[in-house]
Amino acid sequence: MTDAGGDMELYDLCVVVDRIEGRSVCGMRAGDRFTVTGSNELRIPGGGHFCMYALAAALPLLAAKQRALPPGDWLERDSEVACPDPDERLVMRIERTGTSRMNSADLT
Repeated sequence: MTDAGGDMELYDLCVVVDRIEGRSVCGMRAGDRFTVTGSNELRIPGGGHFCMYALAAALPLLAAKQRALPPGDWLERDSEVACPDPDERLVMRIERTGTSRMNSADLT
């Protein structure tokens, strides 16, 4: 669906486990990741896994991080999100890795 001549541009994202400050009960480690490309394609590399609770914590931020935001917007400056498990204290970093151009008429 990526089109160099599209009328809109979204950032591609990589969500990386930056650190685990408690005990890892979900089997994840620093460096585990997933990517988001286009408007909605989520990929976990190499057949790995990603904790659904950590994923649920990051999901609400992804649509905003895919878009260019005003410089003063807190979400433009901040890139960390924490898993809700208080015993684990898993912290993820959302990185912008590139851009995808799309036709808005192709999306819902």
